[in-house]
Amino acid sequence: MRISVDRILTTHAGSLPRPQSLTDRHDPQAVRAAVQETVQRQLSAGVDVISDGEVSKPGFSTYVTERLSGLGGEPVAVNRWGYEEFPEYARKQWGATARPAAGVNPGCDGPVSYLGLSPLQADIASLQAAVAGAPEAFMTAASPGVINMFMPNAYYRSTEEYLTALADAMKAEYDAIYEAGLVLQLDCPDLACEWARGERRTVAEFRKAVSQRLEVLDYATRDIPAEAMRLHLCWGNYEAPHHTDIPLADIIDLVLRARPQAVSFEAANPRHEHEWQVFENIRLPDGKIIMPGVIDSTTNYIEHPELVAQRIVRYADLVGPENVIAGTDCGFATFASSPTVEPEITWAKLATMADGAQLATERLWKRTR
Repeated sequence: MRISVDRILTTHAGSLPRPQSLTDRHDPQAVRAAVQETVQRQLSAGVDVISDGEVSKPGFSTYVTERLSGLGGEPVAVNRWGYEEFPEYARKQWGATARPAAGVNPGCDGPVSYLGLSPLQADIASLQAAVAGAPEAFMTAASPGVINMFMPNAYYRSTEEYLTALADAMKAEYDAIYEAGLVLQLDCPDLACEWARGERRTVAEFRKAVSQRLEVLDYATRDIPAEAMRLHLCWGNYEAPHHTDIPLADIIDLVLRARPQAVSFEAANPRHEHEWQVFENIRLPDGKIIMPGVIDSTTNYIEHPELVAQRIVRYADLVGPENVIAGTDCGFATFASSPTVEPEITWAKLATMADGAQLATERLWKRTR
């Protein structure tokens, strides 16, 4: 994995607006052309570590229903959280009195297994063809925990058993991404989002659940070097009060112990921007890299490069510039049909991130001359 040796590198959380030219994600030629366009737009915006934008996937997690057996149960709504105290706001936003749903997905109703690598191999081939000559590219994959969050268990005897089965199944995908020479990004929103679901738990109880999910993740990636992996966590990529989000300080120590070398997390939105201070009290383990979000993925505001630079420098001053890569809070189109930011504004935001990283570089490396 590339690190910020002599300048602050830039990346993003994975999903990007699908090109308008992509009318059929099942058409290999259309997908390959869309990936090519998506990669070129990232490079033009100044992004250093790029992806395929999840062009072929209907959603960052729900795509697994096409790759795993056992996910054919009764549809289950996965709700967005944080609206309970503000029902009028929920009605205005979603036209409903109940919790707004992030999606309705099948549950697990049978043994989980990987159905075959052909779709993944097609994705890998499309990305490799598009990034020829680029220094580094990554590909995202759903973690066992986030699959459990979106496709809940109705077959296995326990959550633990279901997570282990998912880990055994998804290992094929994780290994194939690594073996193709791509950096594997494990999408783990559940590490923070699960706090707000259903029953109320103590922080200690939730930390135990997070530890369990990370142990399963380490088990699934045991044959992949740490430096070939990055982990993304978030509190839900949607505009909402978010006042019930669990603080980063309550889980970050556990996340930093997991095998992936780099950790991506929200750090630009109004609920979590202040949490750069967490790293005043937490020592970054040797060899770890953080990828804080320095641009928000839920607003059409285009951040000023000066603000981006300030956000980067805060982290670099605490953990060292070589341990920071500038990132985004989350994806810009975690579900293909509903991008959270106007597509053209997304590209402008990525460009301003690159401009801000350049400003931060000038300040941070000037000190060492």
